[in-house]
Amino acid sequence: MEGLGSHARQAEVEVKVERRPDVLHPSLYLSLNRNLFRAVDFLSILLVGWLAIQLTHLSEMNAWAGSPSSPKSTKAAGDAERGRAAFNGKGVCYYCHGIDGNKDQRPQLAADTAVLITQLNPQPVDLRNPKALYLKSDKQRARAIREGHPGTGMFPDTTMTNQELTDTLAYLALLRHEGSSKKP
Repeated sequence: MEGLGSHARQAEVEVKVERRPDVLHPSLYLSLNRNLFRAVDFLSILLVGWLAIQLTHLSEMNAWAGSPSSPKSTKAAGDAERGRAAFNGKGVCYYCHGIDGNKDQRPQLAADTAVLITQLNPQPVDLRNPKALYLKSDKQRARAIREGHPGTGMFPDTTMTNQELTDTLAYLALLRHEGSSKKP
């Protein structure tokens, strides 16, 4: 029996002697590789998420900045007729500014809503009178529509798409007699 135990110790010693500290055991090597791949996967997901957020933010910033200066002929124009539909519909602009911008032609509203509108101070501006308008550029108008207009009762409209906003701005220009009613 003594010989068998001695042989087992010798095999154990041989295994210990064969192992070198600079060489990883295969199972430890596989475990480290799995953990490394998991970390790389996690970092890749984080990077993709961060890029998506940055691109979204960048596109929003570019929407506010407007396009670079270019001749009016190449500038994308909104469709005033579709803008009219947004103004008198989804945009609910007509609640305060009147149907088709006629302040005296307000839609039938709930009694409490109508009372609130009559109590606004300052009263909604007459969009058909360019001299009465405080906002002089489409960039200012777009910002007021998207974010609301401080010091007035105009609240933000975040439901309009960018195209509907562009179309509404074209319609407002038509109301001010700055746009053309010609269809392409």
